[in-house]
Amino acid sequence: MPEPLSVLKGTLDMLTLKALTWRPMHGFELTRFLEERSEHRMELEDAALYQALYRMEKRGLVAAEWGVTEENRRARFYNITAKGRRELDRQTAWWLRYADTVTGLVTEPPGSR
Repeated sequence: MPEPLSVLKGTLDMLTLKALTWRPMHGFELTRFLEERSEHRMELEDAALYQALYRMEKRGLVAAEWGVTEENRRARFYNITAKGRRELDRQTAWWLRYADTVTGLVTEPPGSR
């Protein structure tokens, strides 16, 4: 099995916002959700995720409230805001354009132009 991919700089916010469109989640649950959805091809660092959540909360992209996990532990649950949904749409459009451009460049046969 190949080594898991690290999350590229600038994509963690987008991936986190996308995950929160499914349902509100706490930090550990978000990490597990993204790793499982990527079929464990992607590896997330907890510290990076919590820094991203803090940054996005300050920007009004996510809102947090205290709750209790399935394991009966107290945790902050994050939910995407309307502003966060608009930001997710913006970042997704940019990412798709960027990925399409890079894919075109690396898959173009030499001398095809």
